[in-house]
Amino acid sequence: MKAEINLTVAESKRLIARGVAQLEIVQDRLQKGVIMVSSGTTNAYIVEELLGEPMDKRSYVTGRIQPVGKQLRWPKLRHDVVLRDGQLDPSLDRFSAIEVMEAGDLFMKGANALNYQKGVAGVLVGDRRGGTIGGVIGPIIARKIHLLIPVGLEKEIAFDIEEVARCIQEPEEGVGKITSLFPMRGLIFTEIEALRTLAGVEAVQAAAGGISGAEGGVWLLLQGTEEQVQRALDAVEAVQGEPPFDPE
Repeated sequence: MKAEINLTVAESKRLIARGVAQLEIVQDRLQKGVIMVSSGTTNAYIVEELLGEPMDKRSYVTGRIQPVGKQLRWPKLRHDVVLRDGQLDPSLDRFSAIEVMEAGDLFMKGANALNYQKGVAGVLVGDRRGGTIGGVIGPIIARKIHLLIPVGLEKEIAFDIEEVARCIQEPEEGVGKITSLFPMRGLIFTEIEALRTLAGVEAVQAAAGGISGAEGGVWLLLQGTEEQVQRALDAVEAVQGEPPFDPE
């Protein structure tokens, strides 16, 4: 059976968050282990789903892309969310948590770019020390920690992320600041994976974009049994009407 759906950016983030919260690896580490959720817009929704309570999601964002010239007066960044055996551990942040994490634990990092078919994501890095990902990727690999990358299909780009990263790194004169792009490989989790986790359906992106609040949205074709498709439609209906990330 087939069905088609469209999701706004905010609806996608909520759907991804609910899918992440139901992942077997997440449920396992909530029982025993460490989960680190780094700051980011999609990750703010994940924090809400894991903690089971709403928050001002703007307080869980560091770097962000916004219209040129627009000033955002957002609340101060809240403390990193690190869960040990399902409980908040305020003594740990994204960098200290990595020191106590073991094989099979989970580090979540969002992305600014996506090559879905290649399984590669990219994160913009403006900090000279490499930002969050630059500070943790070595231990993540060395300690066999899972890197989960929740990212909406809105971040899909037309060019090869690794080639773009190399182009940016070329030592030639530029105009203004040129932000670096850090390629990442890990467990990429989009709307496609969310729908598979929540309902067992397979989803294919058929179109993108829209107007009147649907800018950046995605159009997906769902395929599965009648029961799977209905579960997927129910999951989508439950996130429809999700307000924009920044309502102002």
